[in-house]
Amino acid sequence: MPRLRTLALAATIAATVFLMWQREEANDLLGDATELRGPSEPDSFVIEGRYTTWNEQGNLKMTLSSPRIDQFETSDHAIMNAPRARIYNEQGTDPWIIEADEGSLQQNDDRVVLTGNVIVLRQTADSEATLTTNSLTLDNKQGTVHTDQPVTITEPFGVTRATGMKAWVDQRVLELNSRVEGHYETIR
Repeated sequence: MPRLRTLALAATIAATVFLMWQREEANDLLGDATELRGPSEPDSFVIEGRYTTWNEQGNLKMTLSSPRIDQFETSDHAIMNAPRARIYNEQGTDPWIIEADEGSLQQNDDRVVLTGNVIVLRQTADSEATLTTNSLTLDNKQGTVHTDQPVTITEPFGVTRATGMKAWVDQRVLELNSRVEGHYETIR
């Protein structure tokens, strides 16, 4: 009988040590998962994500990529780190390339709000223009981009500054709202 008790005690101690060891491993794995999930605790997340849209004729309209996208189902939006977009127009000319520090995609509205060091690059065969601002909204349904923030447009022949702007991608039209000033060099 004493042998049986000693054996049962040894088995209980071994089982306790084994369970404690398993729990530590589970906590380590849980810590890694929590770190990977991030502090905002999204419903899901995507690493190296890409969002693509096409128009009614099946032509590419926009691609949006991000190293990390956190998705929140209850509010139907996603938060992106370092998003990069390419917006195509109906004429098939060179796309507008847009980059920012952060972005928020409202999936119901097909609208993207970009914030922090927003850069819009528009290249043509003849020249290149860069627009910079702190915040920019891409309305994919309307085919527009707009902001109420200060903007700076840099082109080979000059610099234009304004407060607020709206652009229609398909028409390749840019409208500056207020406080427009520019410095231009004459071409010789």
